[in-house]
Amino acid sequence: MKSKLCDVNQAAEEKLPGKMDDKSGIGVHYIDAYIKPMNTKLADGTLIKCKRRGLKITLQAGTKKGDGIMRRLQISKDPTVMLQAALQEAAQKAGVELSVEDGAIFITP
Repeated sequence: MKSKLCDVNQAAEEKLPGKMDDKSGIGVHYIDAYIKPMNTKLADGTLIKCKRRGLKITLQAGTKKGDGIMRRLQISKDPTVMLQAALQEAAQKAGVELSVEDGAIFITP
C-alpha cells in the first residue's frame, strides 16, 4: 500500500549550486533541504528517517534501513539527479519503494 511521505520541499530548489554558494560539489544544502521533510511518521505509526552524512544517504523505514551513495562521476553532476539515484539505492536496500509524483514523495513498504 502506497503512503504519502511528504510534499517535495519546493524551497530546496533555491539551494541548488549556482543559486547558493556551495563548495561541496554535490549540493549539500539542496540535499539537506530536500530530505528534511522526509523525517516523519506515517499514518500506521511507522517512523521514517532520512539523513545525509558526507556522500551517504541513509533511509530508515521502521526497522528497515538502507544506504545510498551520492555518485557524482557515475550518475550525474546535477544534484537533483544524483540525489534521486541515491534515494532509490537506499530505498531498495531498505526493502521499500520511493516514488515522486505530483509534487509529493510516496513510500511503499
